[in-house]
Amino acid sequence: MTRTPRPPRPTRLTTHHTTVTDPLARPLLDELTHEYSTRYARPVDLSREYPAEEFAPPGGAFLLLLADGAPVAGGAYRRYDARTAEFKRIWTHSAHRRRGLGRRVLAALEEDAAARGYSRVYLMTGPRQPEAKGLYLAAGYRPLFDLSVPPESIGPLPFVKHLEIPRP
Repeated sequence: MTRTPRPPRPTRLTTHHTTVTDPLARPLLDELTHEYSTRYARPVDLSREYPAEEFAPPGGAFLLLLADGAPVAGGAYRRYDARTAEFKRIWTHSAHRRRGLGRRVLAALEEDAAARGYSRVYLMTGPRQPEAKGLYLAAGYRPLFDLSVPPESIGPLPFVKHLEIPRP
C-alpha cells in the first residue's frame, strides 16, 4: 500500500512587538549587520548607531515577523519629528526572501505608526540596496532624489510617504 504524502504544513505568520535587545531579534540583527558590512566594505555596529530606547513606545516600535514562532523578518521606527516616524532596520532573513515578507513588515510598521498618530514616514536606504529601493517604490514611497542618477553618486537614498491616520 502506497501512502500519499502529506502536504507541507502551512507557515503561520505572526507579528511580535518587542525590543531591539530581545534575544529573539539577535539572529536577524546579526545577519543585517553582516550584510551591511559586506555590501559597503566597512564594519557596521547597529547597536551603537541608535539607542535601543528610541525604538520603544511611546515614540517608536520594534517588531518581528515570526513564522511558526521563529523570526524571519523585522523592522523598527523611531520618532523623527512630531508627525513623522523614521523607519529603520527593515530586514528579511536571507533564507526567507522573495516571499513578500518585507512588504508585510513595512505594512505592519505603517499601521502601527499611524495608530500612534504619525501621519508621515521618512526612511533612507543605501545605494547598494536595490531590493530595498524597489520595495519602497512599489509600496508607494516617494523618492526624495533623482531616480535617473546612479545611486552610488547620491549616497543614502531618502523616501517619504504620507499615512492615513485611523479615525476612532
